[in-house]
Amino acid sequence: MESIRKLRSRIVENVRRVLVGRDKPVELVLIALLAQGHVLIEDVPGVGKTTLVRALAKSVGCEFRRIQFTPDLLPSDVTGVSVYDQRTGSFQFRPGPIMANIVLADEINRTSPKTQASLLECMQERQVTVDGITYPLPEPFMVLATQNPVEYEGTFPLPEAQLDRFMLQVSLGYPNLVEEAEMLTRFSAADPLEELQPVATAQDILEAQQAVRRVRANRAVREYVARVVHSTRHHPQVHLGASPRATLALFRACQALAASRGRSYIIPDDVKFLAPAVLAHRLLLRPEARLEEATGHSVIQSVLNQVPVPVGDVDDTPGGP
Repeated sequence: MESIRKLRSRIVENVRRVLVGRDKPVELVLIALLAQGHVLIEDVPGVGKTTLVRALAKSVGCEFRRIQFTPDLLPSDVTGVSVYDQRTGSFQFRPGPIMANIVLADEINRTSPKTQASLLECMQERQVTVDGITYPLPEPFMVLATQNPVEYEGTFPLPEAQLDRFMLQVSLGYPNLVEEAEMLTRFSAADPLEELQPVATAQDILEAQQAVRRVRANRAVREYVARVVHSTRHHPQVHLGASPRATLALFRACQALAASRGRSYIIPDDVKFLAPAVLAHRLLLRPEARLEEATGHSVIQSVLNQVPVPVGDVDDTPGGP
């Protein structure tokens, strides 16, 4: 796993040339990429959401496409369309912008539910179906969607089925005073994003994704992951808890985190670090909980405080079925 740790360091360092003081969000997005997941970036305008996605795509040398979601966007504008060719007398498939390695779904909640749903097959099965014909998406493939958490006029909230397909939800937040001053220095002469060079290739990412799947966890750690997710379904403030897909997402994200830190096995601290980002956005809280100003993150923190942490040996020795 040392090669993955070095790969992670190169990519994070490269993105850091553009984004100041965003190490944790960058690490979370990279974890999702290594775990073959997708990311929902929720934050106010102007904090660098698009810049983060573009910097990541440039750093790994992958094809990048941006889709600006608007109320009049159609599903065919995302997936592609079959066009009749009079010269050949047959239909030719013209791929949409989803046919790329890293896709930015900008302001995803501004388009209609019908267009939002066009991403479901892409994100889960990694394919698109147009006029009954299925086309595989390129590998690696990742969707990073953005939305504004404070502006709701003219928006369509993402349904639970859509939210559940995002492995992680991250927020960038505002930079502090020192970081913002540093940002002015970096961008005073030229945009460092335009000068950013790849430090990895798509093949490097594919090989790392395969290696991540070999990261192991013993029985106690696997049960800990399951207990954390299971506890969200019985929490008094939760109406709808995390799904079995969330259990798999948390485990795979922990595999990627362990590998990126040079380990071939998962430890409980990996679960604690990732559980808020993986699980919080999947919870549907009860109305009275929202009146008490509870949030998905506060519920997950409560769950982590209550679920016993496994003790003893948690090395890479499998603990049985």
